[in-house]
Amino acid sequence: MMRKRKGETTAGTIGAIVFGSDQGLVGQFNDVVADYAIKTLAALPGSPQVWAVGERVQARLADAGLPIIGIFPVPNSVQAITPLVGQIQIESEAHRAKGEYARVYVFHNRPLSGALHEPVSQRLLPLDSPWQQGLANVAWPTGNLPEIMCDGDATLRALVREYLFISLFRACAESLASENASRLAAMERADKNIDELLENLRGAFHRLRQSGIDEELFDVISGFEALTTT
Repeated sequence: MMRKRKGETTAGTIGAIVFGSDQGLVGQFNDVVADYAIKTLAALPGSPQVWAVGERVQARLADAGLPIIGIFPVPNSVQAITPLVGQIQIESEAHRAKGEYARVYVFHNRPLSGALHEPVSQRLLPLDSPWQQGLANVAWPTGNLPEIMCDGDATLRALVREYLFISLFRACAESLASENASRLAAMERADKNIDELLENLRGAFHRLRQSGIDEELFDVISGFEALTTT
């Protein structure tokens, strides 16, 4: 059972960030991640509050009855990811500081081999004992132990902010990669369909042209035979 922290008004509320796409030629990209987020949040105890990245996924989540408390534009380049993540962190932390929720999840599509992708989720907060134990099991990459140059609490807060920033940045980058892969696959399918359509049209044109030539030849032959029999 989750304890109610000091200053927390709704301990059962869940903050959720869902990355979608506002571009065309992405197929079921938004539906897949939205359905996954809806199903996952429904299985968790507590009521969700959702930030949507993209108007299309926001509409899909709102149609399912999820409360949308914020919407962000989809970044159109890698350079735009950092400002977006900064905005998400500022707004989500403002709500969290008011004690509106203690848990935060992020949902996005992750690219697979080829042009495939799959919806995934990650719990960003709280950083509880299982998270600390998992982090402790990670081997340190060098033989040199880290040193804290300033106050330990300030360093810890900075590390947590960096951890959240990197997690959100990775989620956004993987979502954009999945979106671009889906669009590239759709364009390749469109090119293939155009080539097949052109080939069918060329075949139909040649058949009609040959049919017209055959009819003209038959008319010439018929006329010649009519002249020779008179």
